[in-house]
Amino acid sequence: MRIPLSVLDLAPVARGETVGDSIAASVALAQRAEQAGYRRVWYAEHHNMPTIASSATSVLIAHVAAHTSTIRLGAGGVMLPNHSPLTIAEQFGTLASVHPGRIDLGLGRAPGSDQNTMYALRRDHASADRFPQDVLELQGYLTGNSRVPGVQAVPGRGTDVPLYVLGSSMFGAGLAAALGLPYAFASHFAPQMLEPAVAAYRRDFRPSEQLDAPYVIAGVNVLAADSTEEAREMLAATHRRLAVGLFGQGRDLDDDAADLLLSSGAGRHVDSMLTHTAAGTPDEVREQLTAFARLADADELITAHQAPTTEARLRSVTLAAEAMDSVAA
Repeated sequence: MRIPLSVLDLAPVARGETVGDSIAASVALAQRAEQAGYRRVWYAEHHNMPTIASSATSVLIAHVAAHTSTIRLGAGGVMLPNHSPLTIAEQFGTLASVHPGRIDLGLGRAPGSDQNTMYALRRDHASADRFPQDVLELQGYLTGNSRVPGVQAVPGRGTDVPLYVLGSSMFGAGLAAALGLPYAFASHFAPQMLEPAVAAYRRDFRPSEQLDAPYVIAGVNVLAADSTEEAREMLAATHRRLAVGLFGQGRDLDDDAADLLLSSGAGRHVDSMLTHTAAGTPDEVREQLTAFARLADADELITAHQAPTTEARLRSVTLAAEAMDSVAA
């Protein structure tokens, strides 16, 4: 039996495309993942980023859920300090009521934005410090055991939407272990603490009503293609896109300018972000994903398909699933 695969959809808005195009691509990606046997598709909350269309995460999940039938859908994740726990309980309780048994709720404490955007969100700087308490408050609303006297989440109460703690540090590992929740590590862009964080989580895990044994989901970038050369070209394009997005200061730079950025310190940063990347033919991707799963001590892999076009991402989703299916055959 192969390790379960899932998809992290970054809902990218490509050059020359609209947000509507991006959302249509997210629907197509979830449909392809459903056909290929992936376990879940998650969407991440980001704000004030012109190349990412998943800021209203619950709304996007609702739209995709209406165009799929069996695959699990969720947030990977909601940045809980940006919201009141009651609001998130009501949103995801609504989703779970409309699509029972299909909704996940991954939770992070990062702002998902810059300082000015934090102000626009009305988020205060101390909100991250309340993250553990907010997770427990949210859990109480969803299980029907509210921690706030006289307040219930409707919809939400009794839906038992499963919670996941997202992180890239020892803090998330410790919190997930203490609360007995699954732990999803963001190794697709922040790989540095993967192994010690997972080891600490497994060592310190305490069983809970939701989960009786530790469960690790590890993020990994995937560029599966029909040839090694095509995968390498897509990987180079991914390096350029990340360099421009992170260091281009909002400018729409061409490939030559992006390569100049990569030749500076931007290149080392992007290389580090993409440490855990499976790129190549199906055989090559299978070997790389299998090795990564062992390194991460993961129970499930959530794959971020970084190809620059919708068609290439759909192909990557199909090829990666077929490659990993052959492990179990």
